Amino acid sequence: MMFLPTTLEEVKKLGWDSLDVILISGDTYIDSSYNGTALIGKWLVKNGYKVGVIAQPDINFPDDITRLGEPKLYWGVSAGCVDSMVANYTATKKRRHKDDFTPGGENNRRPDRASIVYTGLIRRFFKNSKTPIVLGGIEASLRRITHYDYWSNNLRRSLIFDAKADILSYGMGEKSMLSLADAIKNNKDWRNIRGLAYISKEANPDYITVPSFEECVEDKFKFIEMFNIFYKNCDPITAKGLNQKHGDRWLIQNPPSETFSQELLDEIYGLDYERDVHPYYKAQGFVRAIDTIKYSLTTHRGCYGECNFCAIAIHQGRTVSSRSEESILKEIKDITKDKKFKGHISDLGGPTANMYQMECSKKLKFGACSDKRCLYPNVCPALKPNHKKQIDILTKVRNLDKIKKVFIASGIRYDLILGDKVNGDKYLEEIVAHHVSGQMKIAPEHTEDKILDLMGKPGKNELIKFKRRFYELNKKLDKKQFLTYYLIAAHPGCNEKDMLDLKIFASEELKISPEQVQIFTPTPSTYATLMYYTEINPFTGKKIFVEKDNGKKEKQKNIIIPKPTLNKDKKVLSNKSDKNNFKNKNFKKTR
Repeated sequence: MMFLPTTLEEVKKLGWDSLDVILISGDTYIDSSYNGTALIGKWLVKNGYKVGVIAQPDINFPDDITRLGEPKLYWGVSAGCVDSMVANYTATKKRRHKDDFTPGGENNRRPDRASIVYTGLIRRFFKNSKTPIVLGGIEASLRRITHYDYWSNNLRRSLIFDAKADILSYGMGEKSMLSLADAIKNNKDWRNIRGLAYISKEANPDYITVPSFEECVEDKFKFIEMFNIFYKNCDPITAKGLNQKHGDRWLIQNPPSETFSQELLDEIYGLDYERDVHPYYKAQGFVRAIDTIKYSLTTHRGCYGECNFCAIAIHQGRTVSSRSEESILKEIKDITKDKKFKGHISDLGGPTANMYQMECSKKLKFGACSDKRCLYPNVCPALKPNHKKQIDILTKVRNLDKIKKVFIASGIRYDLILGDKVNGDKYLEEIVAHHVSGQMKIAPEHTEDKILDLMGKPGKNELIKFKRRFYELNKKLDKKQFLTYYLIAAHPGCNEKDMLDLKIFASEELKISPEQVQIFTPTPSTYATLMYYTEINPFTGKKIFVEKDNGKKEKQKNIIIPKPTLNKDKKVLSNKSDKNNFKNKNFKKTR
């Protein structure tokens, strides 16, 4: 095993005289398959390239950005695992003080709009360089076309224009970044590589032309039209390339990379990762994120849940690709050799844990449907959900030597469990019996059907059915475990009455006082963000209510979780609500 080099001394120790690619990241360098920089870097090294890493470079001085010299092939620039504006600000635009991906935990190393800042840093200190700068990671992926930016409250151009970069890699980048390295090394044209976007003086005549940046700014319905075309052309099998004019130049977006095969995923996740923070950065302070990912495994990529507030479909894709059992078991056996491993796997999953090895055969052959979704409004019969392979892998993992407990921390779609009439109940029993520790977290997000409809989530009847079955199984297995619910306040369409109704439903039907409520954050390139900006339901064209006042957003959240009460000494009193208050007649009259 090895870390990718971060200093010239480390480069020399590897016997390298120079680097082909230098990767810049807004996160510290954790050598883990959960870190995009490590994934891309290790994959390029596996294929014969020399790669170095500069994490969280100082943006005021040249010492960091110049310490590895200039790469032969390209610079790879990423804001990190999270969009830098999401990482730096809360849903109500307050500055975040903590950053789990920064040594010491203080949020003082990742600049706002990091992709733009890092590209400018390279341009500033390598003024005569002709080495191309390639944007990648989730910030670039979700900002690759005209998009609404919540923090400036306007539409912004494709990030490649604002960053003044040369190339943008979107989606999962192992294929596109390797193909790009091969093309540049061999002096071949890279402009037809799937998964890349670039700037051109002319449109591609074989691609679809969407409304221009200027048209989108002038007309919200044009922006909706653009986004619909953009969204529908994200499937590798059916997607066409896109042209979008920005002023007198064109954004050219090639079709997305093809869905990764099981063999390729096995190879990528089978690379040697140190599962630790690089010593250069470890010396600067503890990195909290390592606690979560050190003993976690990714079993698959992609998600066909398509929640309207989620960007996974745009970034990882709507088609699930899974690793083999053999690959997963080998990785866990390698983990058990770590002297610090105490027998607990923190997570075994993906974007949605129970989509492992479960895909629609029609989609794999013909591509995602253009007129319907896999799980909304109901589980599609063509999907034929069956959790058997997930039960098998969980059973095999927990029966390995040195394994005491395997947790499922990734999200679980309870509607998918209910939709599996063959093994759904058995899968849930497996989870309840072996893979939950006290609480099982699920994400209904809301309970009012009109809001769930705007979210693209199943109705509350599914939640009631699942809750009932969960507690029946706990009773059967003599367990005392509980459900906790993730909920969203101030989603487009949601008003204070909807939150009051949620509160009453939670009290009367779920018998809980919710503790996990977050305010909706409009992140780039989601349907919910499109609703937030336009105040229009893009599926019906009808106007909807959108709460845009941050104080009133907080008020919606506080309906569910009241602010803590302080006594005269300013000490926090209990803020738990008496659920009986929500049953009395006086309260109901205020609805």
